[in-house]
Amino acid sequence: MIVAALFFYMFAGVCVASAIMVVAARNPVHSVLFLILAFVNAAALFVMMGAEFLAMILVVVYVGAVAVLFLFVVMMLDVDFAELKQGLLQYLPIGLVVGGIFVGELLFVALTWVIGSGIPQSITAPIPSKIPNTEAIGLVLYTRYVYFFQAAGMILLVAMVGAIVLTLHHRVRVRRQDIGAQVDRTPAASIEVVKVRSGQGLGSNT
Repeated sequence: MIVAALFFYMFAGVCVASAIMVVAARNPVHSVLFLILAFVNAAALFVMMGAEFLAMILVVVYVGAVAVLFLFVVMMLDVDFAELKQGLLQYLPIGLVVGGIFVGELLFVALTWVIGSGIPQSITAPIPSKIPNTEAIGLVLYTRYVYFFQAAGMILLVAMVGAIVLTLHHRVRVRRQDIGAQVDRTPAASIEVVKVRSGQGLGSNT
């Protein structure tokens, strides 16, 4: 029991510290690396709670796809962070007010949080202990909450398409591939046949 508690406090402490460093780090690449560390420690906490499927999904989906995608995007994009920080002092008072309200709400919830007495009795369909964790999640997610699951998928799809449309912009000096122009090419427009005389170079005939 003591070993489990030590591991819990270790993973939880590293997870909270990594989450703080995601916001506090000045280098965006370091922020993404701290985000990956927070995901890994959160997955370890899920394993300790017996939710191994959630831990696997957290590592595979978020660490293996989302966080690495963020890292490559941050490293490949030419973002001028000095220009982004120019208006920081202008919005700093508003940010402090919003942050203070958010911290106050978190403290209020943390200090006054109590488990309701009727919550254990409100669980109408308890999961049998013989069913594996993955099967139990599938039974609940794709039966009772299937409409909410589909609605969440549609919302994420619309958000993804909207983000692509809002951030997509074409640079003027970047050469792009035109499939239609490549297909419509003809030998006459693509190849120039030049007769070179014997003993003379190509430059003398043009």
